[in-house]
Amino acid sequence: MARILIVDDAKFMRMTLSTILTKAGHEIVGEGENGRDAIRLYRELQPDLVTLDITMPEVSGIQAVKEIKNEFPNAKVIMCSAMGQQKMVVEAIESGAKDFIVKPFDASRVADAIEKILN
Repeated sequence: MARILIVDDAKFMRMTLSTILTKAGHEIVGEGENGRDAIRLYRELQPDLVTLDITMPEVSGIQAVKEIKNEFPNAKVIMCSAMGQQKMVVEAIESGAKDFIVKPFDASRVADAIEKILN
């Protein structure tokens, strides 16, 4: 299974995703709460995959995915968004994200997105 980094400014969302992913057999190798954390932790941990919230303080998820993909072109990134953020989701995909999942998280949708990207 995959080594996954979870980045979201809401602790509850990190916990929710962590629970879903752990139950699916994945290992959570790190957690961050903003885009700056995402970039730093990606460099340190080089996970198989990162889930990245779009809207975060300090550095946005979109800016973080751009920087991660610039430095690590093969990085696998799934964006997490709230409903109504379609414009930002499109920008994130154009910036290199492989997929997106919508909050509140549906466990089967999360699992499907992860499997699709890893395979």
